[in-house]
Amino acid sequence: MNNFPEPKIIGVKKSVMVLSFRDFMMISGPMPLKSPIEIPTRTLWFFGLILIIFEDYNFTNLAKNNMFTGIIEAVGVIEKIEENGSNINFTLSCPFTHELKIDQSLAHNGCCLTVVEITESQYVVTAINETLEKTNLGKWEVGSVVNLERCMMMNGRLDGHIVQGHVDQTGEIIDIENKDGSYFVTVQYNSEGGFVTVPQGSITVNGISLTVAKSGDFQFSVAIIPYTWEFTNMKNVKIGDKVNLEFDIVGKYIAKLINKQNVV
Repeated sequence: MNNFPEPKIIGVKKSVMVLSFRDFMMISGPMPLKSPIEIPTRTLWFFGLILIIFEDYNFTNLAKNNMFTGIIEAVGVIEKIEENGSNINFTLSCPFTHELKIDQSLAHNGCCLTVVEITESQYVVTAINETLEKTNLGKWEVGSVVNLERCMMMNGRLDGHIVQGHVDQTGEIIDIENKDGSYFVTVQYNSEGGFVTVPQGSITVNGISLTVAKSGDFQFSVAIIPYTWEFTNMKNVKIGDKVNLEFDIVGKYIAKLINKQNVV
């Protein structure tokens, strides 16, 4: 019989018990597939992992953070671009400008920006230099079409997946294949950051929540239905274009925790 270590309580915070991730891995890892306690043990492991992720990300204060779903509400058009020191002010028009308010957060091609000025039909957001370097915003021109999403209401449905509005890096479109109306798009990204994708996992491309159809080394493919293709700015992309990428937050935390375990 295997001798499994007992979970150790390493801290109690906000009435939530946090267990050692290493102990969860040790308990779950060697469990035989047909063990009668496999299911509850793995359930405990997963629950503990979620607790650790929630505690690390401070989900108890989620209402104070912006969260998106990757479901595009509308597209906006760049009307004006003004340099402001190392920053750039973008003026946009969109169908719901009249519903916006100052200091409201919107995802623009998946990048969270704050509304700083509003007129009757247009609004202004500011992108700092770091954002311009990490995203494709620096390539915007007057007339560029931008995917827009307002932050999620906490009583709403999560139709896509959890999107933070923090672009991890840009990827390059290396192939676009028309599949009788649907489109199979392949994106290549660099190895910096150790990001990975998995088949049937989630990925955000230019703010759009998409499902990975095929995953390779530092590249992935997504299948885009006709509605998404026509309703968003994906219909304007071409081979060689840069797109904003945000990798799945849960996958990033799992990879981070596993890497920590491997170096201990």
